[in-house]
Amino acid sequence: MIYKQFGNLALSALGLGCMRLPVVDGDNSKIDEKKSAEMVAYAMEHGVNYYDTAWGYHSGNSEIVMVKILKKYQRESFYLASKFQGYDAANHGKVEEIFEKQLKKCQVEYFDFYLIHSVTDANVDAYLDPKYGTLAYLLEQKRKGGIRHLGFSFHGNYDVMHRFLAGYGDYMEFGQLQLNWLDWSFQDAKTMVAMLREKNIPMWVMEPVRGGSLAKLEPEYEARLKALRPDASIPEWAFRFLQTVPEVVVTLSGMSNFEQLKANIETFSTEQALNEAEWNALMQIASEKSGKKTLACTRCRYCVDHCPMELDIPHLIELYNEQLYSGGNGMEGLHVLPTDKLPTVCVGCGACASVCPQSIDIPAMMKDFSAKLNGKS
Repeated sequence: MIYKQFGNLALSALGLGCMRLPVVDGDNSKIDEKKSAEMVAYAMEHGVNYYDTAWGYHSGNSEIVMVKILKKYQRESFYLASKFQGYDAANHGKVEEIFEKQLKKCQVEYFDFYLIHSVTDANVDAYLDPKYGTLAYLLEQKRKGGIRHLGFSFHGNYDVMHRFLAGYGDYMEFGQLQLNWLDWSFQDAKTMVAMLREKNIPMWVMEPVRGGSLAKLEPEYEARLKALRPDASIPEWAFRFLQTVPEVVVTLSGMSNFEQLKANIETFSTEQALNEAEWNALMQIASEKSGKKTLACTRCRYCVDHCPMELDIPHLIELYNEQLYSGGNGMEGLHVLPTDKLPTVCVGCGACASVCPQSIDIPAMMKDFSAKLNGKS
């Protein structure tokens, strides 16, 4: 395992993201504890020491399950990260209540790393508003030892990052960005990287394979990459890209099965940065892919937790994107869904869009998909 220095800590370059743990019968709220424990055991054995969970992951069950698993290990043998879920507007003003509950849920006296979660244009005003006391409380917890290192995760544009860092940058010890080779230009992630570099804020990475969408590519793209690195898997390319960005300290991967975990740990046993030709090949593929009019869903499922109709929105977006790509195949996927899980059931309330880190206009997508389904578009 490669390790990166963060102050006097040696952090595994690969961290286990606990948002996509194995589940039972496809139910995201029901974590398969046996399989998850097997994965953590293998990760610990092979040097992974960073575990990233959050208040809302797996409908609130990720923290609970992870503490059951991690309590088997010496507390000093791993680093535990969690987050304040301010992307949900109802939580602003409840930072103390939520933090105290998290300590109890996780049965710990402190979090090694704690984040102001998912800063976007939809919530940056609330995060920065002193009336909610978010920063003041978290800094107090840091002073008391309840938080060892304070940072933030980010899903926004340049202006949002600039505003957040202008207000809180001096207090942030690390920043967690959505970074992968597609979003380097597509979502202007390179500018966010430069801003953290300017502020001397170490960088953590989330969505390295974009919710799995970069784990498999169209045959023509895979052939181009295989010609350059015949023995490298497609997911490996995503991680080697990040090894080429010097600011990256920890790369979080939400691995949902043992095979993914083993493959990623093998990748992070060595550091193999891309050369110029390989980098340029990825950037060209990214340019071609981003030119297609698809929606940038990463399957975080925040939208699902807020949907009053309990729609599997990421799956519907996947089908919608397939329809845009192929001109019809996404419709075939709809035919196997129950009638109460179709896009036509959407009531257009916007609760999903209000928590989407990618700022996808989900109600508009649902409306357009419904129109296509009914032959009106």
